[in-house]
Amino acid sequence: MRLPPYFFPPFPPLPRRLRPSAALLRATALELAILAGHLVLYPSGIAQERRRSTDALPEPAPVPSGTEATRLPTTDRDRPPVVLLHGFVDNRSVFVVLRRSLARHGWHRLESLNYSPLTCDIRTAAELLGRHVEEICDRTGHPRVDIVGHSLGGLIARYYVQRLGGDVRVRTLVTLGTPHAGTSVAPPMSAHPIVRQMRPGSDVIEELRRPAPSCRTRFVSFWSDLDQLMLPVETACINHPDLIAQNVRVTGIGHLALPVHPVVAVGIRQALEEQDAAAGSAGTVSVA
Repeated sequence: MRLPPYFFPPFPPLPRRLRPSAALLRATALELAILAGHLVLYPSGIAQERRRSTDALPEPAPVPSGTEATRLPTTDRDRPPVVLLHGFVDNRSVFVVLRRSLARHGWHRLESLNYSPLTCDIRTAAELLGRHVEEICDRTGHPRVDIVGHSLGGLIARYYVQRLGGDVRVRTLVTLGTPHAGTSVAPPMSAHPIVRQMRPGSDVIEELRRPAPSCRTRFVSFWSDLDQLMLPVETACINHPDLIAQNVRVTGIGHLALPVHPVVAVGIRQALEEQDAAAGSAGTVSVA
């Protein structure tokens, strides 16, 4: 027997706060496309990057007579090496697009680091990062580096800078979708110790709240209004009275898009280029 269509009551509409917006749907579709592409590239980033025996650059061209007082454009010789640090259960392949963007615009000392997926402690990973940074400085002859960290990578780098004296070596730390205040997303993942350290109120998060009055590193934190792994999304902002920090709001993209989106790449390049001008100032800006 076929029941008439009016037999089944209509489903009630979703509350407005639960209705997916067009922007969220677009961002989700982009996240899925990026995930598919990243899965293809992932095997290429499993092995550690091979280090060059020397990072010597060509000697700069001589300065024409009479122009000594004119400020010359910044060259790669003047720029600190840039260290790229990936997020949880990821590897250096996540930075393929960003690395190419930086290289095209004059950054040639680029180092992509992998930490083990078996790492269970942010403090241990931060100590390992510190050893890598010392090796990079010794090899390149540059006393400081800049770091770009995605997600957990940004938290590891911040711990190194703020708690292990890494501000001596790190000029600028750029973080992308990093849970600076802890994230409450996906409670079942808390079975992993390092995920528990990314929860609000964890020992690591509380350590990062402690005073850091002499920290010399400049922080630039990119956060997205549609980052579904940051709960709440503002947790990716740095709010610490002792830190020189700028929070950059990105609209319309999700967590996985932050290391590959061209608008974010432009913002990262600007953050690295304008370090001297921006040092000592703090604030919040937006990126459309």
